[in-house]
Amino acid sequence: MSVLPVAGRVLGRLFGVACALGVAQAAAQDAPRPNIVYIVADDLGYADTGYQGSSIPTPTLDELAKTGAELTNFYVQPMCTPTRAALMTGRYPLRYGLQIGVIPGAGTYGVPLDEYMLPQMLKDAGYHTAMVGKWHLGHADANMWPMQRGFESFYGATVGEIDHFTHESHGVPDWYRGNEPVVEAGYDNILFGDEAVKVIKEQDGKEPFFLYLAFTAPHTPYQAPKEYLDRFPDIKDPNKQAYAAMVAVVDDQVGRVVKALDEKGMRDNTLIVFHSDNGGVVNSLFAGDTKVEGGLPASNAPLRDGKGTIYEGGTKVAALANWPDHVKPGKHDGLMHVVDMFPTLADLAGGSTAKSKPLDGMDMWPVIADGATSPRTEIVYNVDPLMGAVREGDWKLVWKASLPPAIELFNLKDDPAEATNLAAEMPSEVADLQARIIELSTQMAPPQLIMEAIRLTFYAPPVSGDPSVLLNQGD
Repeated sequence: MSVLPVAGRVLGRLFGVACALGVAQAAAQDAPRPNIVYIVADDLGYADTGYQGSSIPTPTLDELAKTGAELTNFYVQPMCTPTRAALMTGRYPLRYGLQIGVIPGAGTYGVPLDEYMLPQMLKDAGYHTAMVGKWHLGHADANMWPMQRGFESFYGATVGEIDHFTHESHGVPDWYRGNEPVVEAGYDNILFGDEAVKVIKEQDGKEPFFLYLAFTAPHTPYQAPKEYLDRFPDIKDPNKQAYAAMVAVVDDQVGRVVKALDEKGMRDNTLIVFHSDNGGVVNSLFAGDTKVEGGLPASNAPLRDGKGTIYEGGTKVAALANWPDHVKPGKHDGLMHVVDMFPTLADLAGGSTAKSKPLDGMDMWPVIADGATSPRTEIVYNVDPLMGAVREGDWKLVWKASLPPAIELFNLKDDPAEATNLAAEMPSEVADLQARIIELSTQMAPPQLIMEAIRLTFYAPPVSGDPSVLLNQGD
């Protein structure tokens, strides 16, 4: 590519951003500040909802998609922790060392405490903030827990994977209300539904609320209550049966949330957002701590690969937004990344991003609400010391720099399944996107997982689970 087209592309992007921001600001001034219910599924396959063509019934999600916006080009990070961190900060995880893997059970790190998080911003804007479900953004130090990062209430688990019935990770209980451990019986995702309904019923309407509902389904272990397994008697494969049951649990609980909003008279002023944290698992390497016997049931069709990879199947997810009379129904195909949700929600909520470090996200409200052209032309899938992937327009480069190296270039408009590598035919596009990956690599923090691996290799002191001790660490 020559200098002039690149310059024109940059100027065009800046003009598009400016126009979109102007439209968004005008729209926000006209609209009331909505309640926000932000729902994240865990390892849900791209194709595993009814409205995406699955045979698994998801009537609630199908109705939300039908009466709201299907966000057909919504991207996240390849794995759980990075996606949640990107949502909570509006910044690519590479900027604070969370670009590789997830926080392991023995990990002592998390989202750095100097990052200004989404619940802090919304709380500062006058919202009541509540979290229900899976955190996975730092658990060894309670200063990293939800209640210390802007949430006024928290109910759920701090680590990445728990047994859905015992609420344990590696035999250690991980179940909290606020900062206090609690012992409760029941299937975790149904308990999350119970708590989400309770949060909604407790609202007095004097201030808007933000509810972050983060399910642990359909993440491994593949477990579901018998009454849900019994819904799928024709599925003989136990993993597929349990997976379908887990998706059904999520759909039912979302339905309970919608019903609670209706009964409270809040539905018409509540924005509901739903998406998965990454693509479905198709490689056992990324299935989690639980050993999985048999096949992996998730489907990301027609996309390539799945969770843990920087191909489309790992990073492009089913997503929707629904707010009656404010979100135009239809398929909204504007390019969007989960980092965009921070500034988008800030604008809707009348919040300020002044306390944030420089954001990577853009305000996408016109794209979400009306299907406007997206100001975003670039997607940063991930950049770490071993590999990187970036999209500009229709062109996507996957650069595996570790030995043996590999370079893959795809035109996603013509080849959404990433089946044809055009790198040898398009050296100019390869060079431009490699330059962008190199530029991003100069901005990234050292990966915390690698630093933690060094610590665990040479010195691994025990981590106390006593909240009173954890809260005082570092004082």
